[in-house]
Amino acid sequence: MSHSLKFSLFRASLTAAVVMAAAISVPAAEPAMIAKARAYLGTEADLESVKAIHYTGTLVVAEETEASKQAPAAMDLVFQKPYRQRVQATTTQRVEVTALDGYDGWQRLQDPADLSKWRQSLLGTDQIKRLRANTWENLSFFRGIETIGGRIEDLGPVTFEGIACQKLAYIHAPTIIFYRYFDLATGRLVYSETENGSGIREQGEVRVNGIRFPRTMTNSTKLPDGKVRTYTITFDRISVNEDVPASRFAVPALGPK
Repeated sequence: MSHSLKFSLFRASLTAAVVMAAAISVPAAEPAMIAKARAYLGTEADLESVKAIHYTGTLVVAEETEASKQAPAAMDLVFQKPYRQRVQATTTQRVEVTALDGYDGWQRLQDPADLSKWRQSLLGTDQIKRLRANTWENLSFFRGIETIGGRIEDLGPVTFEGIACQKLAYIHAPTIIFYRYFDLATGRLVYSETENGSGIREQGEVRVNGIRFPRTMTNSTKLPDGKVRTYTITFDRISVNEDVPASRFAVPALGPK
């Protein structure tokens, strides 16, 4: 074989390798709707500056066949980059805390009237994965899932309750998917649902640090008996980049609090 032919074959192989590497390393183009959805919420500078969000409000739980709603619970929710989350629900009967600290997840139930009555447990792997995805979803403002090993599927235009929308699937894992419906005209998030059929609606508006946040969020979940249970949180305070100590997310020492 001549030297010139060997060189040609080598160059062709090298070119093919470079093209293949480029195809592997270059991410898919971001759907145009993401930029519009982010612009609806706030400026890029404001969104990128968010490191933590702290919500306080009131939770009301109801089922479609109930004549009245359950007693409300005081809610305190904190999301902190990269993967910290703390959700506390307080009623006269109990205090329930569910938290995530990186790869550690835990839940604690406490009787507020008797501190000797408590129960604490560590969360399983699947629960921790879902909490990590949920934390990312609350802090990312729709962009960057590829950097954490997930991906976006553009499911195209759909009409939802009479509104022309773009539907995007945020896939963290085959069993953890958030479907987002964005208003084609404005980029507003109209509706969200998960792979298990739960639906999430945001209503009202609060502006904090130049960013739009919802006044209320309602999560509707279908129960095994076919009934629908709704969880509605009305926020009375939202703060951005509040300094929350790491100890608030860490697994607490066993014992009464």
